Amino acid sequence: MARGLADRAEDGVRCTGVSLSDRRDQALAWSWVTPCKGRRFEFVVRVQTASLRADWVFYDSLSMARAHFMGPARIRPALAWMHGIDAWEKARPEHLQVARSVDVLVTNSEYTRERASALHAGLERSHVCWLGTETDEPIPERTRSHDIDRNVLLLARIDLDSYKGHKALIEIWPAVADRAPGARLIIAGDGPGLDAVKDLAMRSPASSQIEVLGYIPEAEIPTLWSRATVFAMPSRGEGFGLVYIEAMRQGVPVIASRQDAGQEINMHGETGFNIDLERPAELVEALTTLLMDPGKAHMMGAAGRERWQNYFTWSAFKTRFEGILEEAGIVNTGDSSP
Repeated sequence: MARGLADRAEDGVRCTGVSLSDRRDQALAWSWVTPCKGRRFEFVVRVQTASLRADWVFYDSLSMARAHFMGPARIRPALAWMHGIDAWEKARPEHLQVARSVDVLVTNSEYTRERASALHAGLERSHVCWLGTETDEPIPERTRSHDIDRNVLLLARIDLDSYKGHKALIEIWPAVADRAPGARLIIAGDGPGLDAVKDLAMRSPASSQIEVLGYIPEAEIPTLWSRATVFAMPSRGEGFGLVYIEAMRQGVPVIASRQDAGQEINMHGETGFNIDLERPAELVEALTTLLMDPGKAHMMGAAGRERWQNYFTWSAFKTRFEGILEEAGIVNTGDSSP
C-alpha cells in the first residue's frame, strides 16, 4: 500500500509514513517513513501529529487504525485494511468499532468480507482488493525431471494453535510416507509454537522424513523453494495467504483448505488442491497425487505461475488498489494527499 502511494509521487501525491515495528536497519527503504521500533505510545503520537497535516490517513490493519481515534486525528478521513481473523469470530470489539468508523474499509478477499459481514453488521461495505507479490519479476520455469525430489514445503509462522496446518501435516505424514517413498515434509518458520511442532514431529512414526528447520534467513528462502515439489499450507485462518501466491510465482503447486480464503486464491484441480480439513484422507490423497505424478505437479505449477502473472503481481495489486482510491475520490492526478 505504502509503495503504491510512493510510486505516485510524480502525480503530486505526497506521503508521510509511521511504522510501529520497523527499524531503520530492517529493510525500511523509504526515507519518508518514521520507524517507532515497537514503541506504541510514540506510534500513536506520531500518527496524531502526521494526520493533522494530511488530507487522508491510511492504515494497513484495524489494529493500527485504533490510533486514529485516540486524539484529534479523527477529524481527518481514514482508510483501513481488514485482513481476516481481525474481523471474524474472535474479533476484538475495538477492531470492529474501527472497521465501522473509518471512511473507507478495504479487505483482502471476498471470503474475508463475506465471513466478517455474516458475523458483524456494518462490514459488508468493504472493498475487496486481492493482494500481490512485491515484484513483477517471474521465477524461471522449473525444469521437469523424472527423478524429481518428493518434498512438501510448509513455510509459515508457527503460532501456538498451529492453525496454518503444521499439526495436520505431521499427523498424516506416516500415511503419505507409506504411499510416496522418499517423501519429505520440510517445515520452515519461527514463532511461539515452534517447540511444540518440533516435539510433535519427533514423536511421529515418520520422524526421519520430517525436517523442522525453524527460522530461515531471507537469503536462504530461494533454496527452500527450489527444493519444493509441493507447497502445502492447509490452514484454517487465512484471510488471503500471501505465501500461496509466492508459491504460484515459483511454479510450485499449492495445497490449501476449504476452511478459509485459500480456496479463493488457489484454484482446485488447476493450480493445486483445496482439501476439507475435517477429512484427513483428502490431504493424504492430494499430497500423494502430486508427489507421485511429476507431470501433474509440473502442470499445476505452471498453471499457478500463469494465475500469478494474471492476478497477483505487484502491478495487478497496484491497479486494483488505485481503482478503489479513484472510486472513493481519494487520489486523482494532481492531488496532494495521504
